[in-house]
Amino acid sequence: MQSSEELPGWKDFKPGAVVTDAGSARSYKTGDWRSQRPTYDFEKCIKCGFCYLFCPEGCIHVNDDGFMEADLYHCKGCGICAHECPMHVVTMVED
Repeated sequence: MQSSEELPGWKDFKPGAVVTDAGSARSYKTGDWRSQRPTYDFEKCIKCGFCYLFCPEGCIHVNDDGFMEADLYHCKGCGICAHECPMHVVTMVED
């Protein structure tokens, strides 16, 4: 067994196309990582903005019709928007 002094640390790995610097996620299409994506039933939407407030990625934006919608280039498919939506507008589906 190797001692902890012999094992490489995270700083020893050279980044490829990964997000390593704070605030740099917009430079990458991190939505490619997801296994689920949000779908919407806007007829139920009351435009409360809970999905926007709770999204940990900040990828929710207002679409042309005034509804909140995820930018799928950056959405990781966590489902928090669907969980927090009081009107069940957002449903997660396999991507």
